[in-house]
Amino acid sequence: MITKILIADDHMIFRDGLRVLISGEADLEVVGEAKDGREAVAMAQKLQPDLILMDIHMPHLTGIEATRQIIGDHPQINILILTMSEEDQAVFAAMRAGARGYILKGADHDEMLRAIRAIARGEAIFSPTIAARLMDFFKNAPPPVAADEFTELTQRELEVLQLIAQGHSNGEIAQKLVLSPKTVRNYVTVILSKLQVADRAQAIVRARKAGLG
Repeated sequence: MITKILIADDHMIFRDGLRVLISGEADLEVVGEAKDGREAVAMAQKLQPDLILMDIHMPHLTGIEATRQIIGDHPQINILILTMSEEDQAVFAAMRAGARGYILKGADHDEMLRAIRAIARGEAIFSPTIAARLMDFFKNAPPPVAADEFTELTQRELEVLQLIAQGHSNGEIAQKLVLSPKTVRNYVTVILSKLQVADRAQAIVRARKAGLG
């Protein structure tokens, strides 16, 4: 059976390289290419690929947000994140969005093809350096705090509140969670409303009293 693949990356040279790599494989077929996140969502709807190779940092809509939307509407589509970023927050954001794997763009051809085929089979896969860091993170992760204190917040809103309590600006939060600044502003507005506080300072006080930050 041939695996239908959509490539979503804003760099044409990288898309070209992936297309050439995949074209030499009898069991894989590129059915489309998207140059930004918004286009990736539209093409996923139209083409219904088996697998999407998704860059994280793209115009209009990040790969993380595009992944979240696509998985929400089409849970049968498998998504493999391809990126230059090794930041832990980017990896965890990709996992929370529903991506099945995360591999660095510097991977060699054999590793890339192995990852594509593994994801196509429904497996989860991470490049060796990312897998090692994930293991370290979960081994050393502190126990969750304050979840019972803020039952009105979603998991994502709780993550944003945690970063607010740590003193991060909206721009820094957007970068850490791989979200757009507008999305972060919306989250902050919702959090202030749910917590029934007047401003960011009051939210920080309440969060820190609960052990966040």
